[in-house]
Formats: sequence, C-alpha cells, structure tokens
Amino acid sequence: MGEPVKPLNIGIVGAGKISGAYVSTLEKLTSVRLTAVTDLDRARAQAVADQVGSQVAVADSVADLIARDDVDAVLNLTVPAAHAEVALAALAAGKHVYGEKPLATNRKEADAVLTAARDAGLRVGCAPDTVLGTGTQTARKAVDDGLIGRPVAATAFMTTAGHETWHPDPEFYYQPGGGPLLDMGPYYLSALVHLLGPVVKVTGASSRPRAERVIGSGPRAGQSFPVEIDTHITGVLEHADGALSTLVMSFDIKAARLPRIEVHGTEASLSVPDPNNFDGPVEIHRGDGWDVLPVSAGHADTGRGVGLADLAEALDSGRPHRASAELAAHVLDVMLTLMDAAEQGRALPVTSTCERPAPVIGP
Repeated sequence: MGEPVKPLNIGIVGAGKISGAYVSTLEKLTSVRLTAVTDLDRARAQAVADQVGSQVAVADSVADLIARDDVDAVLNLTVPAAHAEVALAALAAGKHVYGEKPLATNRKEADAVLTAARDAGLRVGCAPDTVLGTGTQTARKAVDDGLIGRPVAATAFMTTAGHETWHPDPEFYYQPGGGPLLDMGPYYLSALVHLLGPVVKVTGASSRPRAERVIGSGPRAGQSFPVEIDTHITGVLEHADGALSTLVMSFDIKAARLPRIEVHGTEASLSVPDPNNFDGPVEIHRGDGWDVLPVSAGHADTGRGVGLADLAEALDSGRPHRASAELAAHVLDVMLTLMDAAEQGRALPVTSTCERPAPVIGP
C-alpha cells in the first residue's frame, strides 16, 4: 500500500473482542496511528492501550475521545445498536469514521450518517474489508479480465446449525436485528457487489423452523430461549448488469458441502473463497476441471483494519475509499429489502445503489 504524508490518528470506541484483531493490523501499518481508546469498561480500554504502548491515551467517555485534538478518525467498534449514534457524534465533532458492520440497524439511521458526512465533508467507512484481500480481489480481476466471459449468475451460501452451539450468550442472534442475514450477509453481499455490481431487485422467502433454541456451551448450557426472528433466508438478487445471484443464509443446517461463493459466466465458472477471510484459493473451471488461479490482486497478509488504512490513503490522494459507507448502506438496504420481500411474498426493487468500488491492484 502507498503511504500518506503523515499517519491518520485513530481513536477506538469499543474495546471488545474484535478490537484485538484491528489493533494487531493497525500496529503494522504506517498510514494510521492509534492514539486513544475508550470503552464502557475502562479496564478493557486500558488493556488495549497497554497492548499498543504508552502513546495511547485512555479516554473517560466517547465525548472525551472525540474531543481530543490527537484523534482524526474514530474506529467505531461498538455494538450494532450504537453504530449510528457514535458515528453521528464523531462526525459532529469533525472526525472521520470507520466502523464495524453493519453501518446502522435501519435505513433511516444509515441515511442520517451519509447525510451528516456529506454535509461535513468527512469520510465514513465500514467493514467488511475482507473483500480487499487476495481472495475476493483475485476473483474480481478474473471477472474483470473476461476469464469467465459475461457473468450470468452467482451463488452464495452461509450455512450453520446456529451460533448457540458455541456462543455462551447467543440470544441476541435470535432477536430483531440479528439472524443469519444481518449477521453474515454483509460479507457475502459486499463480495457480490465487488464481483458483479449493485443490486436492483430482490425476491425471497424465509422460515423459522424452531420456536426455541438451547444454549450448547458455557455456564448456561442447557438453558432454552425463544427465537424471535426467521432463521433460514433464501433470496434471488438481480444485479444492475443482469446477473442473478442466489443467496442462502441459515442457522438451520446441520452440515453442508456447499461452496461459499461461485460466479458463473458464459465461458467459465469461478469458485471464490470464504468472504469472511482475506485470502484463500480462487479456482476456475473452463470445462476440463478446476484450476487454481495465481494470486493477482488484493492486499496480501493483512487483517481487519486494512479498510481504515485504505481510507487514510484515500484522504491523502483524494480518491474514493473502497470500504465506503455508500457500499455498506446499499448492502444494508439489500438485506432489509430481502427480508421485506420474504415477508410480503413478492419481488421488490432495491431503491439504493452505489458505485462498484475500485479494484485493489496487485498482491
């Protein structure tokens, strides 16, 4: 990656488990510098600061962190329900924002964040940035180079028996705002937009096979809890260029041999690695078996936080950043529209759109 003239100073809001993955990446990058952190649990914030070094301050609150002169951008790692609130506060204080997915929990909040950033002339980025790794980007280069001919279809599958099998407190996955689509959909849909462009129409169906689930691990193992949302969602997405993607997101499948993502064209098919990871083999089938393509694009040997570094470098060069709020808002709208279509039993237009992000050239 290129290097800005000076690093972008980053303040972290939210020092939960995911913060460790970000800090490990940010410490290796010259385009960003961690200067402050805050969390409702001060001990967790202090642990992050201690991991990085004495140059990182522990702020008493979100308000204190975003008021600091040594914070240029806020890395928002709070729970999803707080994503929009924290982003809006940071923007009001004149700070750029990069956050964990989803951008917001509903369209109104997402629109408010986009409007606030636009009015203030500030940048907002959003995970996932896994799609900037060598896996999705090598597949995208194959599509862009015409190796599969004209793209006509794609499939995307995320299947599991349910997060209660491993999570000690899984209830939130089965309450409004949770579910397989909102939890894992951003990875798959962001990859599909990178590969095939924005979505213009969706149709779908969903089901809730079980009214209760049982916690499978931890001190509460054996306890049951109610399921408040649909847990198996399938849909067909029509992309602006005409390709059709079939999507299955499920907490109701014990085991499967389904691929993560495949893209099918008039001349060949691509097997794309797990979009929750940065790398993995990309395979092509031209009619005589599967061949592994050499890595040809994307950031290699990286991790969560590379999207924030891309935002920093985009600020320095004046180009659009790739893990953008516009992409995240479109992905959120696609997911919410798919759930509406499933509930109503009919196809619905997706009223938002976004630019297909620029490719990442070179590994």
